[in-house]
Amino acid sequence: MKIEDGYIGLILNPKSGSSSDKQLVRSFQQYLREKGCDVRVSFTRSLEHVCELATQMAVDYNCRLVVSAGGDGTVRETAHGLEGSDKPLMIIPCGTENLLANELGYPRHLDGLTAMFEQGDIRPLDIGSANGQCFTSVAGVGFDGEVVHRMQSLRTGHISHLTYFWPLWRTYWQYKFPPIEVQVDDKDVFSGRGLVFVGNISRYAIGLQILQKADTTDGLLDVCIYRCGNPWHLLRHAAATVLKRHTRFCDVIYRQGRTVRISSSSPDIYTQLDGDPGPSLPLDVHIIPQAIKVLTPAGAKPAGIRTRLKRIFQGS
Repeated sequence: MKIEDGYIGLILNPKSGSSSDKQLVRSFQQYLREKGCDVRVSFTRSLEHVCELATQMAVDYNCRLVVSAGGDGTVRETAHGLEGSDKPLMIIPCGTENLLANELGYPRHLDGLTAMFEQGDIRPLDIGSANGQCFTSVAGVGFDGEVVHRMQSLRTGHISHLTYFWPLWRTYWQYKFPPIEVQVDDKDVFSGRGLVFVGNISRYAIGLQILQKADTTDGLLDVCIYRCGNPWHLLRHAAATVLKRHTRFCDVIYRQGRTVRISSSSPDIYTQLDGDPGPSLPLDVHIIPQAIKVLTPAGAKPAGIRTRLKRIFQGS
């Protein structure tokens, strides 16, 4: 990036991230200022405020780069605000999962961030829209949405992977797997008990490669539907997914398309978008091709299960 081109807008979520994440943000700010960059920091008050800040930067001629420091929700709303603009987005991963950052191979150390700033690639990125709400990574319907709903009711601040234990455990034993209907590009593809994932990235929580064929730039949504009616069936699906063999089974349906509609006769099905509670069913999802530009590490690859587990246990 050329420092003389304009200022760098840093959208910072003060509630997101561990102490090491916050130190990484401060170190990167210091690096930018030592290079002579004009860094303008905006602290967020809510996810709606994140979108407002990004929208203002998107139309500001003097802004040349928007840096989003926070978790998946902060990144999602920054992307929403930048939709359709030519301002590149850079991410400083400060959340629990950092889904998009991990998919794009973002580093979580200062040397990696500075190298990307100086020599990274700017590439287009598709984003999804579900009932008018933006998401950059994965929308989940059913079991996944229930876990996020329970988690949100307990959340008081920064969370860790351990925070998910009780919501996940309780949902595993209590979820009833109500029926769901799915259409992809106006064609019926599923009706029955199960759970659904729709997204734009190949790897989900802890690196599980649920949407194996997903590409952030192909203009398509990937859909993975697990036929499932009880906890033991779900456990088998989980094991097959860890082994990257789930799409080989007849009780898993995998599709790609530009539009997805998910509905149900049951009122008790929750959804999630990028790890936050999503809108109620029916859910109408469509892809917005090349909606934003994003700064990515040169030659980087998505972080897999081993890398993510290592980061979890190391607390980084």
